Amino acid sequence: MTAPASTLPESRPGAGASSGIPRAAAVPARAKPRLRALDGLRLVAALMVAAYHYGGRDGEIAQAWGSSPRLQFPTASEWFAYGCLGVQIFFVISGFVICMSGWGRPLRSFFASRASRLLPSYWAAILLVTAVFALPAVAYDAVSPSDALVNLSMLQQPLGADRVLGVCWTLWAELRFYALFALCVVLPGASRARVVLFCAVWTLAAALTEAADQPLLDLVLMPEYAPFFIGGIGVYLLHRDRRDLTAWGIVGVSWLIGQHYAVAGLWHAPDPDFFSYRSSAVIIAVVTAGFAAVLLIALGHLDRVDWRWLTVAGALTYPFYLVHEHLGWVAVEALHQGLGLPSYATLGLTVAAMLVLAWLLNRYVEGWLTPAIRKGLLTARGRP
Repeated sequence: MTAPASTLPESRPGAGASSGIPRAAAVPARAKPRLRALDGLRLVAALMVAAYHYGGRDGEIAQAWGSSPRLQFPTASEWFAYGCLGVQIFFVISGFVICMSGWGRPLRSFFASRASRLLPSYWAAILLVTAVFALPAVAYDAVSPSDALVNLSMLQQPLGADRVLGVCWTLWAELRFYALFALCVVLPGASRARVVLFCAVWTLAAALTEAADQPLLDLVLMPEYAPFFIGGIGVYLLHRDRRDLTAWGIVGVSWLIGQHYAVAGLWHAPDPDFFSYRSSAVIIAVVTAGFAAVLLIALGHLDRVDWRWLTVAGALTYPFYLVHEHLGWVAVEALHQGLGLPSYATLGLTVAAMLVLAWLLNRYVEGWLTPAIRKGLLTARGRP
């Protein structure tokens, strides 16, 4: 999960090219402050994931409903099962945003931006979920105090600790992407040639890693997620210059590989022992729609989708994503089994409650802690 950049390097691809000013340094006369359609797409992806967690799978959510979600949503559950693909859409958006925010930025500033964006709501979500699950009235087990503390580092997965948040596996993938991009692009200085080389080398190395079956390389290069991050980077190159044929090639190859991994990971032959059966055609269609939506936004075709409330939606997406799954179990059980509300009413109220909680986290945690962390990281000086 990433935050949208507050400003764009230029209002349109190629701005300032005729003036002799380097593209990265050009200052447009009318810079668009935010890609609000991207905020909207981020919210759509988050709601897809929420639909999957509430009605598209079994597990703890079945305990919250009191029965399988297939019985709660006889028709919708098979469609909710595709909601997990919202994560792949997030990764495409992340590739776009990280390339945009890292372009022309020194490593220290890039690190401060990412840390100050990710950590405040993450820390709050860890503490909140741990505290709620420790309540006697809550039927779900909290992790051990030691593991809860390790979770604050965001390194619980490689360290083998139990996860407080089920969705944090995606943050581990994001962190690895940030590290690769920072070392290979931000540290030496972003340029089109360097970004293209990064995309090409990562794509080939990820494919070789898959063939070599080496766990360490797989951990670093993430073959199953790399095409989505790389595709988003290619889309950003097209945002800068839509005539860039190499960038079109990056996006096309990434889409081809990405749909392969999505189908390989989610498709199976019809089997009554599985919760759901996902059609390979629908999986491909959802992945394609995700790539296409980010591409349309990048090329300016959705500039008219510029409603101010989308900025708020974008700000709420990350904290909503963090808290919705585990606290959603508690809300569903209280509303459906405790108060006897119908399934769809419970679903709607649970989503609304998680959005309200996300707003509180954004306003009272991120609003205070994000600028404080950023300022502290940017102004800190090493001591002899």
